[in-house]
Amino acid sequence: MTNFDKQQIVDALKEYIAKFDSQNKAANSLKNVSAATISQMVNSKWDLIKEEMWRNVSAQIGGSNTNEWVIVETSSHKRLNGLLTDAQEHSNVFAAIGDAGSGKSNTMKHYANNPNAYRLQCSEFWNRKIFLAELLSAMGSDHSGLTVAEMMYEAVSRLKKKEKPLLMLDEADKLSDQVLYFFITLYNELEDHCGIVLCATDHLKKRIKKGIALNKKGYNEIYSRVGRKFIELSSVDFTAVTQICVANDIIEKSQIKKVWEDCDNDLRRVKRKIHALKNQKPHAD
Repeated sequence: MTNFDKQQIVDALKEYIAKFDSQNKAANSLKNVSAATISQMVNSKWDLIKEEMWRNVSAQIGGSNTNEWVIVETSSHKRLNGLLTDAQEHSNVFAAIGDAGSGKSNTMKHYANNPNAYRLQCSEFWNRKIFLAELLSAMGSDHSGLTVAEMMYEAVSRLKKKEKPLLMLDEADKLSDQVLYFFITLYNELEDHCGIVLCATDHLKKRIKKGIALNKKGYNEIYSRVGRKFIELSSVDFTAVTQICVANDIIEKSQIKKVWEDCDNDLRRVKRKIHALKNQKPHAD
């Protein structure tokens, strides 16, 4: 890793720090990174910082590199970005659903660069404490030693102090019922102050509708709070694939066709195919 690469990471780090109330809070939001390390990076004291740490910080803050993937404003990206903007500006609550590989996570990752916008990548193994720990970490808050009730109070208190905060729950369908109920609590405590967007595949819609039919605890309340509507994002189409190819230096029609035929309407496959085409070795003469 060259000094130029490191400087790019530092520039991105400074932008990341600016989202928080202090440099220490920004450091608290990063995993396995100390406040001292962040200070050394920002102050150009790089001699003792290992390359692995540079890569760790870069991965967490979205640092720039020469092989950076170019995000394209597809129709799905524009729709979701519009929902996120609306939710943040007007403290609205939405549930957006789209196919796996339709670009939901990339859009939310990109939007998380905005001030007071916090994205949680939800997981099946999360319990209530892990969920709150991830939320507090995203805001740069130290949660060590706190009980679940204290963590919830701290999270709500911090969000209430933010100007136009937004909470994005990516892959919300992976949350257990006990954790998903926290959405109701957050909504009740932060109504008209904090925007919330749940994003998932259509499994979330099916799960909520089934839960309502079975009269399961909390499901009707969740459905009510998202406006009794799941906003469907468009699938990946040929136009979107073409735009992504061109933006990422695949411009020959034959190669674009290969990407489209191989992708199965999944942007992850689009990215892999483009990578393969850009790195394939030319035939010898």
